[in-house]
Amino acid sequence: MKKIFKQLHLWLSIPIGMVVSVTCFTGAVLIFEPEISERAHRDYLYVAEVGAEALPIDELLARVEPTLAEGQEIRGITIFDDAERSYKVNLSQPKHGATYVDQYSGEVLGQPERLGFFRTMFRLHRWLMDSNPGDGSIFWGKMIVGISTLLMVIIILTGVVIWLPKHLKSLGARLKIKVRSGRHRLLYDLHVAGGFYATALLLVMALTGLTWSFSWYRDGLYSVLGIEQTKSSKPTNSPTDSKARRDSRTTDTTPYAYWQEAYEQIASANTEAEQITISKGAATVKSGGWGNQRAADRYTFDNATGEIVGVELYSDSTKANKARGWIYSLHVGNFGGMVTRIMWFLAAMLGATLPLTGYYLWIRRMVVKRRAKAKIRG
Repeated sequence: MKKIFKQLHLWLSIPIGMVVSVTCFTGAVLIFEPEISERAHRDYLYVAEVGAEALPIDELLARVEPTLAEGQEIRGITIFDDAERSYKVNLSQPKHGATYVDQYSGEVLGQPERLGFFRTMFRLHRWLMDSNPGDGSIFWGKMIVGISTLLMVIIILTGVVIWLPKHLKSLGARLKIKVRSGRHRLLYDLHVAGGFYATALLLVMALTGLTWSFSWYRDGLYSVLGIEQTKSSKPTNSPTDSKARRDSRTTDTTPYAYWQEAYEQIASANTEAEQITISKGAATVKSGGWGNQRAADRYTFDNATGEIVGVELYSDSTKANKARGWIYSLHVGNFGGMVTRIMWFLAAMLGATLPLTGYYLWIRRMVVKRRAKAKIRG
């Protein structure tokens, strides 16, 4: 049986090995994008001097609007618990675009772009630098990454079967990585023992990552987990609440006039919040800490008065909403803070080396066999 698994492990690995290496390496690099980007964009993300009191939200957004490019619109504003962090004004475009404003002086700090290095790493990680054709035809880069990730799961599982020793007393030797026994032994141990150490985390990354590659897989996973998917998971409110929001859209002439009032009510009820995002008629509150890093309480308010008209706590949100957040948090390893992120980084880097060491062992074995055959013939 092991012979069959060895052949399956080998012949699946050969064609997709380089794709797996690229996907794992770029994924490892992206884990620490937030910290690196924060250092690079510090002048945007932090104010020069903390003032006595922040200016009202509507006044700040009034200063931001004239600086926007044609077609850009303000979608919301994020306020952090750190008094030194500038306010983040979320924009309609580009995707995840934002400009920053000093809440004390009212100075518009500007719109930092995603660092080109990480933009490239992301495109490699998700699509092998391919672009969505947009016409409904096959998105080849996404397809290749998805198929390679799916086969990677099989490769990892067959590798575990191959790795398992016949006798328990041999287990200790299989777990060692010898660094002073020559290059071949080091590369062999990195592939065998290193692969075992990274197995569980690589499986988590692969199985969660597939949800972005294939809708059938995502639907199947949700079905297995017993989660009924819905088109949206917006806060549920009473008919009276819905009427209040409809009325606010018809009577509100200054879009941001009552965002400040809504923010103050929400902030007073969430003194431990890490960040609060206010948008038209809605707000999200993130408390930070360990666990699902996309967990947030959601509020709705009347744009015409700032009165809170509805709330959906994260603890009461749908299973689908919680699952989406957990899938992302498990994929990038940020659910346990810096400790789990470092673990995910090391596992992904090991994952990037596995195909390379595997190619080395395979080629070396082929060379040894040819030399042996040549000696017999000679």
